[in-house]
Amino acid sequence: MLAQLRRSFVLLGFVLFTACMSWAQTATLQGDVKGADGQPLKGAVIVLDRTDIKGHYQVKSDKHGHWLYTGLPMGTYNISCTVDGKVVDSVKGVKGGYGDDNPPVNFDLSKAAAAQAALNQAAQTGELSKEQERSMSKEDKEKFEAAAKQRSEAMKKNKALNDAFNLGMDSLKKAQADQDKAQKVTDYQAAVDSFNKANQMDPSQVAIWDNLGLAYYGLGGAQTGDEKTKSFDQAIAAYQKELELKPDSGSAYNQIGNIYGAEGKMPEATEALTKAAQLDPATAPKAYFNMGANMVNHGKGDQAVDFFKKATDADPNYAEAWYQMGSLLMSKGSVDAKTGQQTYPPETATALKKYLELQPTGPHAQEATAMLQAMGETVQTKTVVPSAKKKK
Repeated sequence: MLAQLRRSFVLLGFVLFTACMSWAQTATLQGDVKGADGQPLKGAVIVLDRTDIKGHYQVKSDKHGHWLYTGLPMGTYNISCTVDGKVVDSVKGVKGGYGDDNPPVNFDLSKAAAAQAALNQAAQTGELSKEQERSMSKEDKEKFEAAAKQRSEAMKKNKALNDAFNLGMDSLKKAQADQDKAQKVTDYQAAVDSFNKANQMDPSQVAIWDNLGLAYYGLGGAQTGDEKTKSFDQAIAAYQKELELKPDSGSAYNQIGNIYGAEGKMPEATEALTKAAQLDPATAPKAYFNMGANMVNHGKGDQAVDFFKKATDADPNYAEAWYQMGSLLMSKGSVDAKTGQQTYPPETATALKKYLELQPTGPHAQEATAMLQAMGETVQTKTVVPSAKKKK
């Protein structure tokens, strides 16, 4: 009996020893998290990734900014601090030794932000400080150097892109101001070449395609025959490329409509300009006006009146649309064979008076006044009193 008790105590001691050994092989890691304002940060996610053997653990900081993870397998860990789903700081190669006698792993986001800002500045210049270089692993340094090289190449490319675009804009403005037709063609072609060069470097820029379309449109307007047709087609292709990048561009549809109108393709012009008006209410008045102008240029006065009316409905202060509508209606006047009296469509006088109300001294003021007087309408004129001259 005594021998049996001795064996039991020996076994119990072995079990206790084994339990102690098992407990002793776990580690506790902990630390504090401070926000960018230097105050304790609650809810930061601390992620612990074991590197010697695969293992992944995470815990959140409490209201005091403290985090703790106990019962970790003894080993080496990379520890990161994540806030709002973004890693804001990290520490690599942390040794998790027996028990809780391990140095704290703290995260101070104000210091991390300053370090990151310094690193970003270094990336701009491509040069690391000695302290930054010492704190980097070989892998991180290689990544930094690769990123710096990529950034440098991107900056060179961006400068070349900007130079090409700006040169194109300069040529475009010069072409629009040219009086000599041959010089206009030369400058529009220079603009086309510069914008095409810019597109080769970055074909995702809406502004480049938009101005390329404008340059081709201007070039076609200064050309004749097949060259004119080819330039107009290339202008439309540029605007269509713009629409691939920005499908809701009312201005692109407006320009396409204008080009089709210049080519006499009225159904296509009407479709494009109607689309422009639908996509962009701000573009609608001009789009409808352009449709009216296209109709006038192709001898379709009745349809032109309808579009000018739509332009004034979209913008009641569109003086030019009121004048064009009034003058077209005036041309539709008829003479009574019996009385010899001239009659006009009902809205004729209204449109011309509205023009004079909006622009009493506008470029069509004299014509509008003369037409109203011919209709027997009373025209309100404003007397301008010259200011008194000062005595010398």
